[in-house]
Amino acid sequence: MSTREQILAAVRTALKDAPAVPDIPRKYRLDGEADAQQRIDVLVDRLEDYKAGVTVVDEDAVPATIRDLLAGAGSYVVPAGLDPAWLAWETDTSRIRYDGGAHGARSVTELDATDAVVTASAVTVAESGTIILDGSPDQGRRAISLIPDHHVCVVRSRDVTAILPEALRRLDGTKPLTMISGPSATSDIELERVEGVHGPRRLDVVIIR
Repeated sequence: MSTREQILAAVRTALKDAPAVPDIPRKYRLDGEADAQQRIDVLVDRLEDYKAGVTVVDEDAVPATIRDLLAGAGSYVVPAGLDPAWLAWETDTSRIRYDGGAHGARSVTELDATDAVVTASAVTVAESGTIILDGSPDQGRRAISLIPDHHVCVVRSRDVTAILPEALRRLDGTKPLTMISGPSATSDIELERVEGVHGPRRLDVVIIR
């Protein structure tokens, strides 16, 4: 028996006589009432309140918008599964650092020396202004969205829910979920606001109508 099996066997033995878990009442809201445009309006309001940059565009304007947002970046990392059309404008491919797939994983040192990151997103909650990444190929692993100082995140309007329970129903709880509500900031020490401690100091959200 392996060490893992021994640990699991010990847990099962300890739980053998445990009482049944009572049903948990779930009386909170499960669905929002906002229509598609209202969801976008609320989301934009929340993101701007969090000091994130927000641009709402048609899909064909996404590449140009990303280009403009990355104008000052010397380098940027993208997950291997990002839509290549979003970067079709790039003429200096040395700026792009792919992560994942056949490209392998960038080291922490490489990511720390990278100016920005571009990802898609899985689901976004309008009410709280929370963008959720689930590690899909166009979003990549958690490290690439946390270490670079500037995150450009593309949100599709069809993936915007009104409230959190709706979003959770769309997600696979076994995936590595990263929830982002604005640029990184904390006031833990003496109530002094410090930005960029837990993630990117700058967040730009591109919402596709």
